[in-house]
Amino acid sequence: MEVFKSIFYFIMAGVFEIGGGYLVWLWLRDGKSICCGLAGAISLIIYGIVPTLQPKTANFGKVYAAYGGIFIILSILWGWKIDNVIPDKFDLIGGAIALVGVIVIMYAPRG
Repeated sequence: MEVFKSIFYFIMAGVFEIGGGYLVWLWLRDGKSICCGLAGAISLIIYGIVPTLQPKTANFGKVYAAYGGIFIILSILWGWKIDNVIPDKFDLIGGAIALVGVIVIMYAPRG
């Protein structure tokens, strides 16, 4: 059950980080309202808090290293579903490699 909570927190962090960055992008690059930018900033602050909910046994470096792989997967999905950029085979291969890295870093049994 601990693994599922951990994965949930990774996904939640990714949504807040990518969503927050996207809102700031829309504000600065696409001329949206400053409210969009402020919402993005708040989302990015929440993103900074969410990883602290990971298990106490996981240290900062391990959590952020593993999160990098989750970020890659979520960014590919975001691009596909929000920006309508269909991932190609290299995106999928790279995402799979990143996901294997997440599993090894975060969930491989330690002796």
